[in-house]
Amino acid sequence: MTLVMGIDGGGSTLRAAVADARGGPPLAMSAAGAGNARSVPETVLAERLAQVVAEAVPPGRTADVRCVVAGFAGSGVPGRAGDRGQGVAGRALSAALLRNGVTGARVRVAADSEIAFAGAPGTPPDGLVVISGTGAAAARMRGHRLAATADGCGWLTGDDGSGFWIAREGVRRALRAADGRGPATLLVDRLAEAFDAPAADPVSVRFALVDGALAASGPALARYCPVVVGAAADGDAVAGLILDEAADLLAESARALRPRHGEPLVTAGGLLGRPGPLLERFTRRASRWGLVPHPVRDGLAGAVALARTLPVQT
Repeated sequence: MTLVMGIDGGGSTLRAAVADARGGPPLAMSAAGAGNARSVPETVLAERLAQVVAEAVPPGRTADVRCVVAGFAGSGVPGRAGDRGQGVAGRALSAALLRNGVTGARVRVAADSEIAFAGAPGTPPDGLVVISGTGAAAARMRGHRLAATADGCGWLTGDDGSGFWIAREGVRRALRAADGRGPATLLVDRLAEAFDAPAADPVSVRFALVDGALAASGPALARYCPVVVGAAADGDAVAGLILDEAADLLAESARALRPRHGEPLVTAGGLLGRPGPLLERFTRRASRWGLVPHPVRDGLAGAVALARTLPVQT
């Protein structure tokens, strides 16, 4: 049996799956820590990749793995000069495969948007994909390849509508409420509690919010996104407005790629995959273009599907 391997290097989790090249569900799956090719050090990424490859490939079957497709958050357009994420991902993957004896396979390093889009029914070659998880981006695909992007610029300079963005806005608006500069919100007490620093007086709460956000260190702040989602579900108007604005920003990124009526639209990531808390909001916005999103949990199934389209290395 010829095997293929798909790898999804997400901003929070790195996952791998091995499957029969002819079709069917994965034979084995594995997972490790974050797999972003820009924010995870190359040596750490290589170690995590080696781990998931070792755990996913059945014993004694390394020679049967003939095609590998690995998509990474933080990895840009393949072949573009100067793309640090692509370089890190490629080197780390090569080291991990070699370490595990997977030496006869055809390998493709892809962007996370490419493997996410490939998870649509029938693995369509062309269309749009919008991702919102730790980060956020929209992309247009042509011939299974990334043709154009909007956002995906990282937590410091973009990723509008992402988990990081939602968490940061939650902290900012909680601070405004604590200062009396904005409307009251459940986010004040809930975020202070989430930061393990509940306090009774406004000054202490304010410091708890600031210190907690700073301690989260950049994109790790996204882990507090569920606090905002939970407050919105409980009827908090401020939290609900944050989610509305996040959906608007994601729709703005998609609109920049000129959606075409009826074309495939895939949504992925913890916030837009099923049953992501932004999916319903985004679906309403996408209906303006005559599009119905197909949500996927992540890019792993798409990575396997793309691996099945590669010619087998002989």
